[in-house]
Amino acid sequence: MVFIKLVWESIRFAMQALKSNLTRTILSLLGVTVGIFAIIAVFTLVDSLEKNIKSSFTFLGSNVVNVSRFQWVGGPDYPWWKYFRRPYNTYSEFVFLKDKLKNAEAISFSASANTIVQAGSNSYKGTNLTGVTYTYQDVYDLPLQSGRFFTESEINASRNVTLIGTKIANTLFPGKDPLGKEMKIKGGKFVVIGIFEEEGEGLFDVASKDEACMIPFGSFTKLFYVGKNGIEPDIAVKGFENDIGLVALENELIGALRAKRGLKPTQEDNFSLNKSEFIMNTIGSVFDVISAAGWVIGGFSILVGGFGIANIMFVSVKERTSIIGIQKSLGAKNYFILFQFLFEAVFLSLIGGLTGILIVYSLTFIQLGSLELALSFKNIMLGLGISSIIGVVSGIVPATLAARLDPVEAIRAT
Repeated sequence: MVFIKLVWESIRFAMQALKSNLTRTILSLLGVTVGIFAIIAVFTLVDSLEKNIKSSFTFLGSNVVNVSRFQWVGGPDYPWWKYFRRPYNTYSEFVFLKDKLKNAEAISFSASANTIVQAGSNSYKGTNLTGVTYTYQDVYDLPLQSGRFFTESEINASRNVTLIGTKIANTLFPGKDPLGKEMKIKGGKFVVIGIFEEEGEGLFDVASKDEACMIPFGSFTKLFYVGKNGIEPDIAVKGFENDIGLVALENELIGALRAKRGLKPTQEDNFSLNKSEFIMNTIGSVFDVISAAGWVIGGFSILVGGFGIANIMFVSVKERTSIIGIQKSLGAKNYFILFQFLFEAVFLSLIGGLTGILIVYSLTFIQLGSLELALSFKNIMLGLGISSIIGVVSGIVPATLAARLDPVEAIRAT
């Protein structure tokens, strides 16, 4: 109990010292403020950018392996000419894999093309039209704002029904409920049976459901040629959650596809297996470099701020030497003097850190188009943690010197 009381007294003395030298306090915490601001600002920007970019690629799905001719991620020696000569996926391969694969939760076959859709005198350009099989909904997340997904009979019979995004719905049917209404796709009449949930603007305008239009795969093949020298179809396979890294699924896929395509043991694969993790890992590695740069930039500022706090603490010890002597002569313990100056350094650093964090927080209210800045709790705690460490490191030496002063010599000091 006595120890807690002495600690509280140390905190009180530290706060009084900071208040009595307000100008010096403000000037000494500027270095820490700039350093914490630089680090937390970079981390906040990196986290927000990474979140926005990754959300732009949610259409790739999670735990999904895509079978295609080309490898999504490649270096400077990317052999595109070799991939270009590879065969297209076929519907028979989709059926074969659907019956053969044991490590797949679901498998779908689809093809996409850009087109113009119309309803009356209204039209929408740049529509991402996709023809899908019934199992498409099992591979990808397709939240609907209203309406329903295709029935299996509608897919099998290649009915002229469609799902559309909110941008298309608002353009073709302004102020009206699109469900049950007719629209035209390449001259063919399609009935709207569902509206995708609005996604909003992403950092990259890629495959947004707001501009998407989905129809049965059979209906798509009536409008576009799918296959060699035409639109390349996509086979997507979703793995089980307990298949870490989808290793079992990939191995089974390779064996099944090689058998289906009649490849000899000495022949290399004529297909590529792509996962969304490839892109996510590439994005993550880029932002790791940016984060490291943030540490370097902010680190120099914090280092300067730490030296500034240490310098101020040495000055404070010199100014209050006689007071320290009086306190010790009245029975003050060494740790009381130590805590008094150490808490002063930590408070000084924490105030600077909090100021830097508040500046970053105020910047999150700035509108940057589709990029939404957000200061995470993790970054707040990181800033406070760094500030505390800088305070302890900067104040420990001056505080120790103050605690070891001889009371008689200290009282005589002027």
